[in-house]
Amino acid sequence: MALRRTILALLALTVLAAPALTACGGGTPQESASQLLGRAKTTLDKASTVHFVLGSSGAPTTGTALAGGEGDIARPSSFQGTLKVLASGATVDLKVISVGGKVYAQLPFTTTYSVVDPAAFGFGDPGALLDPNTGISQLLKGATSAELGAEKRVGGEVVREVSAQLPGDLVQKILTSKDPSKPVRGQFSIASDSGQLRRAELTGPFFSATNDATFTLDLSKFGAHVSIAAPPTG
Repeated sequence: MALRRTILALLALTVLAAPALTACGGGTPQESASQLLGRAKTTLDKASTVHFVLGSSGAPTTGTALAGGEGDIARPSSFQGTLKVLASGATVDLKVISVGGKVYAQLPFTTTYSVVDPAAFGFGDPGALLDPNTGISQLLKGATSAELGAEKRVGGEVVREVSAQLPGDLVQKILTSKDPSKPVRGQFSIASDSGQLRRAELTGPFFSATNDATFTLDLSKFGAHVSIAAPPTG
């Protein structure tokens, strides 16, 4: 009888301990929204290169503003691609190269590059977008009121959505804002396995202080080989 009681007691202890063992060592605890954003920032800050596609909705039809674009960013401060800029009532595709803080653009109706002030076209230095102190990852660091959203499969990869609020003055430094006092709504899609930021959808007063617009930034090809050099100017 004593042996039987001992065996039963051991079985009971095993059953009670099983959930604790599973929680501690049998699987990965679910990250909180802030932890997932932090992992995405760390992953982005370690990436040597990233390919991005920028789109927008609600862009104005007058004035000068950045409306979209596509290109490659290379650490520490290089960019090469095409940016869509609204100018004189029309959208213009500008071929842009940025190296070491100097921005070059192939202006409309020209065949060579010129050194330009990007602010004149409604954007900042795209070569700085991977800078951990001033670039895209600052959006992840500055996010507040973060909440986990749905987990879904996109292109064969599982991503987790995180919604958050972003300070308007921070977004202004990276993109633009007509009223930096207003927060920007952010929706981030982060790859569950790699921690790579796949998409950032930002909604706020980008082009008008009274009407919201949306920028959508898609990131891919983390660490791909990219060679960017300053172009000859004419």
